[in-house]
Amino acid sequence: MNVLFATAEFAPLARVGGLAAAAAGYVAELRRQGVDVQVVMPDYRSIELLDETVRTLPVPTWAGPATARSGVPAGPLGEAGQVTLIEAPGIARAHPYLQPDGNGWADNDQRFFAFSAAVAALVEMDKPDILHLNDWHTSTTLAHLASPPPTVLTIHTLGYQGWSDPGWVRAFSHHRDEFLLGGACNPLVGAVRLADLVISVSPHYVTEITTDAGGFGIADLLLAKGERLVGILNGIDANEWNPSRDQHLSASYSVKNMAPKAELRSGLLAEAGLPPGDGPLMVVVTRLAHQKGVDLIVPLVPYLEGLGARMIVLGSGEQDLVDALTSAVAEHPQVVSFVNGYDEGLAHRLFAGGDVFVMPSRFEPCGLAQMQAMRYGTLPLVTDVGGLHDTVTDIDAFPLAGTGVVVAAPTSLDLLDGMHRITRSFNQPRRRSAMRKRGMQIDWSWEQPTLKHLEWYQRLLTNQV
Repeated sequence: MNVLFATAEFAPLARVGGLAAAAAGYVAELRRQGVDVQVVMPDYRSIELLDETVRTLPVPTWAGPATARSGVPAGPLGEAGQVTLIEAPGIARAHPYLQPDGNGWADNDQRFFAFSAAVAALVEMDKPDILHLNDWHTSTTLAHLASPPPTVLTIHTLGYQGWSDPGWVRAFSHHRDEFLLGGACNPLVGAVRLADLVISVSPHYVTEITTDAGGFGIADLLLAKGERLVGILNGIDANEWNPSRDQHLSASYSVKNMAPKAELRSGLLAEAGLPPGDGPLMVVVTRLAHQKGVDLIVPLVPYLEGLGARMIVLGSGEQDLVDALTSAVAEHPQVVSFVNGYDEGLAHRLFAGGDVFVMPSRFEPCGLAQMQAMRYGTLPLVTDVGGLHDTVTDIDAFPLAGTGVVVAAPTSLDLLDGMHRITRSFNQPRRRSAMRKRGMQIDWSWEQPTLKHLEWYQRLLTNQV
C-alpha cells in the first residue's frame, strides 16, 4: 500500500500545534506497520535533504513555479524520515501561518492553495493507492484532480476552514461548486464533500462537530457523510514521552519506581523560583489562546495559596494572555511562575515534575498533552470536551477507575471546583498513587489508532464503504 500524506506541519520540521506531533507519530507507526508513506509538506525554510531528488511540478501558472524536493532531512531533523518538500512562490516563511505581530499572513490562501495544487500534481505523477489530506491547508488538492484516488480527510480542528474570496474557485480545475458555501470559497467544505472518508481525531469530537453548537456552520454537511464520518483518537509518541528513558530529565522513573519523581519536582520548583511545599504543583503547557482556556486560570491564581498549591505555566501566543500571566506573577510571585515561549526540555520537565496538569480547553478535538501528562504520572484536570472526554476518567464519578478530574464546563468557577477536587485526591497518598498508576499503564501509543486507520484504508481500496 502506498499512501501520499499531505500536511502543513510535521514534527520536527515544522511544529505549531498538535497537528505536527500527531502527523509525525501517525506516519512513524504507519511505516512500522510496513506502509509506504510519502509525506508532503511545504518547504518553509529550505531544509537540507540528504540524497535529494528534485522534480518540477506541472501546476497552474498562478501556483508556480513549483518544485518537489525529496530526501531525508540532514542532522537532528532526520528523525522525520523521508519527506517531500514543496517549493512554490510565497511558501517559505519564518512561521507557517503567522506574521511577527501574531496576525495571519495576508496571502495564506494563495500560499496553501498553491501548495495543494502541487500536491495534486504529485498525485497525478506518483499514483498513490490512498490520498490522505489534513485540514484546510491541503483540502484544495481535490480541486485539481478530476478522478482522485480513494481520499481520506482528517479534521484536526474544525474551527479553521480557510474561508477566502469566492473568486478563487475560478482558479480551480475541477469541482468548483463543491468549494463554495455562503458566498465564499471554503476549502475544508470542498474536501468534506468530496473525500471518501472524513476522520475526526476523537470519537467525542465527532459528536460535538455534528451539532449546531460545535459544528462551526457545517454540521449538516458532516452529518450528511453518515458512516463516512468517523472518530479515531490520536496517539502520542510513546518513545519520546517515556519517563524511564527521557533524555530531558535528570532522573528516570517508571510506574514500578516513582520515587525519582519527587526529586524532579523539587528541582522544578527551584528552577521556577518557587518555594517548596507539600501541596500540588500544578503545571500548564499550552498555546496561549482563547480555545485553551488560559484566561480561566488567571483569576484563580489568588486561590492557589489557600490550596497549598503552586503553578508553573509554559506557553506563547496571544498578547493579552501573556500580559495577564505576567501581571499574575508580579502580584503572586510565591505561587505562580510563567515562561513565555516554548522549550521542549522544559515541557518534559514540567510533565515529569508536576503533580497536576491543568487543561481547561473550551474545545479540544483530541489533545495530546493530557495523555503525555498521564504517561508521566501527572494527574490531569480537564474540561469535559472532545478528546479530553475520551481520555480522562473523573476520580469522583468513578473512584475505582479515575485518572484525573473532569469539570463540566469551561468556566473559572467550575475550574476552581476542579482544583479543590484534584487537591483533595492529591492529598490522599493511596488514591494519588492509584490514579497515577492507572494513567501510566494506559497504552497511549499510535499502534491501535493506526490499525483502525489501516482498516479504513483497506475498506476504501476494496469498495467496502
